[in-house]
Amino acid sequence: MADVLFSRLVAAAAEPWRAYTNHEFVRRLASGSLPEVCFRRYLIQDYLFLMHFARAWGLAIYKSDTLAEMRRAQRLVAATLDVEIELHVEYCRGWGLSATAMAAEPEAIATTAYTRFVLDRGLAGDRLDLETALAPCIIGYAVIASGRMTDAGTRLDGNPYREWLEIYAGADYQDLAREAQTALDEQFVRRGGEGRFPSLAANFASATRLETNFWQMGLDACG
Repeated sequence: MADVLFSRLVAAAAEPWRAYTNHEFVRRLASGSLPEVCFRRYLIQDYLFLMHFARAWGLAIYKSDTLAEMRRAQRLVAATLDVEIELHVEYCRGWGLSATAMAAEPEAIATTAYTRFVLDRGLAGDRLDLETALAPCIIGYAVIASGRMTDAGTRLDGNPYREWLEIYAGADYQDLAREAQTALDEQFVRRGGEGRFPSLAANFASATRLETNFWQMGLDACG
């Protein structure tokens, strides 16, 4: 059965998940009414977030106990460093943001809070803990974008954020999210058991709240 664990985690964190996936930042982005200063703030912090994202997958290599797991984590490190960050930098250029300028910006508290939470869960626990903490980001973006693409309040024509929506609603990213869901199930079978579910659900809910704060950080830039 597909994404059994993920669906259970979402159900257990119903209210935080709703606040995250239906946040005003996301709704205004989809309608095209989000002020550009808010989006630029988000883009800068997302660049800084991606650096820690790569570190998290590097930690996943260390936390692996099979060659197949190590290779999967290694592919994700390479994809983050060699593809995702470069694509993000190229996208940001269109918004007048250079990699040098973004790297010089201080991390927002919301960025630090979520990224260090993910790394802490990975350091203190195993790959299941790490990937559960990452799930609101990896899988959540796919859920948000695909949902917004079919929402009546979304405007694509003339929307300056249309490309962002199409990237995360696109086939490549949706496939990545499905792979992450499958990996969660596999980790739960190998390393989990019902006794671990309450702890995993609590960590997932915390990570979801921290992701919600990340949206709010962008929105707060509007003043």
